[in-house]
Amino acid sequence: MSAAGVVRSAARAGLLRYRRSWGLWLLLLVAPVGARFMIGDESGGVHIAIDNRLPLLTAPVLGLWLGIVVSTLLLPVAYAYLRANVTRRQPWQVEEVTAASRIAIMLGRFVADAAVLLAALAALTLAGWFLCWLLAQGPLDLPGMSYSLWIIAAPSLIGLAALRSWLSARPWLRGGAGDLLFVLLWLTSIAMPAMMQGSASSFSSNLLDFAGYYRPLVAGAPGGASDFAIGGVEVEPGRVVLDVAKALGAPGYVASRMAWIGIAILLVILSGLAYRPHRAGRRAPMQGRLARLLSAGPPPRADPAAPPALPARRPFAGLLWSELRLIGTGRVFLLLASAATAIGLAGDYRRGGSVAALLLLAFALSAHAGRCEARGLLMLTRTTSLPPAARRAAFLAAGTLWALLMALPAALVRLSPDPLLLALGTGAAASTGALGLAMLSGGPFAPRLVLLVAWYAYFSA
Repeated sequence: MSAAGVVRSAARAGLLRYRRSWGLWLLLLVAPVGARFMIGDESGGVHIAIDNRLPLLTAPVLGLWLGIVVSTLLLPVAYAYLRANVTRRQPWQVEEVTAASRIAIMLGRFVADAAVLLAALAALTLAGWFLCWLLAQGPLDLPGMSYSLWIIAAPSLIGLAALRSWLSARPWLRGGAGDLLFVLLWLTSIAMPAMMQGSASSFSSNLLDFAGYYRPLVAGAPGGASDFAIGGVEVEPGRVVLDVAKALGAPGYVASRMAWIGIAILLVILSGLAYRPHRAGRRAPMQGRLARLLSAGPPPRADPAAPPALPARRPFAGLLWSELRLIGTGRVFLLLASAATAIGLAGDYRRGGSVAALLLLAFALSAHAGRCEARGLLMLTRTTSLPPAARRAAFLAAGTLWALLMALPAALVRLSPDPLLLALGTGAAASTGALGLAMLSGGPFAPRLVLLVAWYAYFSA
């Protein structure tokens, strides 16, 4: 089969899997619902403000608003959909032994990913037309609204599809390390426009803005305004009139958006060149003194003469102890937990120890919740003496206990219950979120991504 045929075949297979996915409907609803909550008045809520004033909501400004929603809100949800839903269940045992070009296969999957994301953007465009009819002031400029939305959001979504290909190319990027890297890149793309304030419009400066919304916000504002804010901000009365057509025609802006599409295609080609197959066998044992220190060691020898175990007198206590051990498995976790505890001994516990402990629990809780809520394991746990509800209650209690244990030394040093109360709230919230998302998704990815985003919000609050 030719390379073009491989691309078509891989794209067709990906699109067929997407067509059977219920998560696609959730993806189509996220952006319109989020946009409706971000479009408000001066009374409060989440705003997009320029010099502490809201822009006059014309049709092109509405498209700009929707594009910002896609670049900030839809990207992590779309990444979770691409990574954890249907595309993760690839028949790699068959595909990785074929003679087809790995670059062609990656390009085909990229075409399918980009097509479904652009279909979601098309659905958002239709919703934007309806919002434009309801809310927009001035002429009903549907082409202007659509153009401002697509020139901002389409390159970002295509770049996200390419990033998903890159994060599935290497074995170490297919797990938690790749998810953490995505969160860091996403946060960087959001923070980059704030670092561009005051810069003149050019191809090189606009190329730094992957999200693509800084120049349309600032270049069309009257009087050379350069201060903008996105989020829960206090706004002043009055409206700012944005010239979106002038802003989108700023020097180098459209060329930079087209360049991001080219960068995305190049990244997919590099992903195909750098691809390494899945490893189904055992990993080679680590060598050295540090490896021996961090290793859990061999299990104890079996004793054939040992009497059979008696029924547990306190089965829930044993279940709770098992959950504590499974969440905190390995010496690496104990070492990191000790470091988080030491950080909390000095300074503000809310800014130091609590943040470190919550980051550690985000990985530990999501990993164990994903193991416990795997589809095949649920059938097995229903055969035990304790019901699944008891195991889930023990998981929530164990996750909260780990947070309390890491906060206990800080409370003793300060002679204050405040660290324990803070750990009680954050530990219970993280455990509940990890368990609930694992029950819905059947794996560790969705809870890990959501907990990492929540951790960043907690860290920056």
